Amino acid sequence: MDLLRGQAQISKYLITEDSTQLQALQQMDANGVHVLFVVDENNCLKAAVSEGDIRRWILSAGALTEPVKTVANYNPMSLTEAEAEDAARVMRKRNIQGIPVVNDSNQVVEIRFWSEINREKGQLNIPVVMMAGGKGTRLYPYTKILPKPLIPVGEQPIAEIIMDKFHESGVDDFYLIVNHKKNMIKAYFNETSKEYSIKYADEDVPLGTGGGLKLLSGKIKTPFILTNCDILIEEDFEKIYKHHAESKNKVTMVASLRNFQVAYGVVEIGEHGEIEAMKEKPEFSFFTNTGSYIVEPEVIDEIAEGEFIGFPDVIQRIKDKGGRVGVYPINESAWMDMGQMDELQKMEARLKNE
Repeated sequence: MDLLRGQAQISKYLITEDSTQLQALQQMDANGVHVLFVVDENNCLKAAVSEGDIRRWILSAGALTEPVKTVANYNPMSLTEAEAEDAARVMRKRNIQGIPVVNDSNQVVEIRFWSEINREKGQLNIPVVMMAGGKGTRLYPYTKILPKPLIPVGEQPIAEIIMDKFHESGVDDFYLIVNHKKNMIKAYFNETSKEYSIKYADEDVPLGTGGGLKLLSGKIKTPFILTNCDILIEEDFEKIYKHHAESKNKVTMVASLRNFQVAYGVVEIGEHGEIEAMKEKPEFSFFTNTGSYIVEPEVIDEIAEGEFIGFPDVIQRIKDKGGRVGVYPINESAWMDMGQMDELQKMEARLKNE
């Protein structure tokens, strides 16, 4: 594990308490971490703020423009320089993502992260259902030759990358709902030796992102992960599943933060045609559906045999009947979508650098 020594190296993991929560999320994004440490002007440790702290704030309808100090933990764990080698044991025991090392003046001199230490296989033992039957028209002409699940990202097809990532989290059972060029998909995976099981559900006619689930009626009796075949979520699905179970949701949607900057100056016009306000290239933040969900098995019963329906419409059906549907927010960098050509290239470049 590389030690993060020197203020130039650790400053990217430090933040002031008056910074906004959105700035904190962007800083976490830029540096690939899930926690930052709040310091004063002398780099003395004051608090810690994690993605989980901000996520709970979002779920309580809090605004991301509020300062970090609104959600920060002002009783953070830290280690002295003499205790630094005990970081792994402390993080495992306390279930924390990172821990700062401080000197005698309480200044942060080093940070150790769990992600740099932990390489164990996860314990997420629930099935994954992958919608793998679409034609992938946004990726034409690639999909004129290959089905979307087999589009390569680097040296592996995207569907294989997704399944390998889930397997690292502890998943051993996969169901692929296939239609377009399904024989090519089966041929590829039948020739590939894997430590996990892959079963197929053949969609004879297109049934949408929800209708195809009916093909698994009676085959899945536990909660499961539903995912598209062209997205990669780099988030701890054990935590997502725990949130889903504790919330008693029928469905939990994984929603990603998105920041969008308008390329023009925006003008707000009053009732009588006068200019009320002008904003130069404003930036907006919102959450969007990633196409990944935790789903209770009884949700399949809400879909009729042979019905064409999108999964968002299934969700609405659940809500209309009083079922609880929740959201698990993730940071922008945790969601990679190869559904369009430029995003495919970004995903490939990013995976090469990991």
